[in-house]
Amino acid sequence: MIKNTRATTVFSVLALGVMAACSPQVPDSGAGVGFGTYAEYQAQQAQRTQQLQGQSLPPPASVSSAPLGSTMPLDPDEQLAADTAAALNSGRAPIEASPSNPAPVAVNAAGISQENDFEEVSELRTIEGDAAAIARNRAQYVVIQPTELPRRAGDGGPNIVEYALRTTNPKGVSLYRRSSISFQNQVRNCAEYASADQAQIDFLARGGPQRDRRGLDPDGDGFACDWDPRPFRSAVQN
Repeated sequence: MIKNTRATTVFSVLALGVMAACSPQVPDSGAGVGFGTYAEYQAQQAQRTQQLQGQSLPPPASVSSAPLGSTMPLDPDEQLAADTAAALNSGRAPIEASPSNPAPVAVNAAGISQENDFEEVSELRTIEGDAAAIARNRAQYVVIQPTELPRRAGDGGPNIVEYALRTTNPKGVSLYRRSSISFQNQVRNCAEYASADQAQIDFLARGGPQRDRRGLDPDGDGFACDWDPRPFRSAVQN
């Protein structure tokens, strides 16, 4: 009985040993993922800082003084080739940009007025000459006075210009009696004319303004459809 118990205990110990060998090891919580421990990281940083502090700055001669964006200077042969190519393209020798360069000479194109240049104008014109030119222009100025409107030639139909000047009532002021039928036919009948002037001519030819046979003047002001005498009156007054 004692032998069996000892055998069982030995077997259990062996089984636990096999299981422990097969189980994965628990990683160290102080180690980083793919790195060493945090203490090793601090040691590496301290070593890196010491290396940087021990290095000296580059000598001034090795640092270029050229502005940012500038190109490296060319050797004499390359510079000569570049100057020759630039001269062939533009027809002029290249000029190096510098604040000390003189201002370019302004070239005036032919036909451009020089009236803004006092020196140029003073050589061509004088104050006395300008005064004489103004006097000549004033002597030639002619004011044309308005005359009576000519009579229309031909069939002697109504003249709406003459009618506009002969009347004095404003548009919309009723002078003639109209029936209620005129208001009903105005929109339809006025749409048959190409313009208000033609409607007024036909209105006068049919007995207007006393009569309104087609209902073109429902308010009785003597003006058919949208015809307005004010433009004709204003032309004579001005």
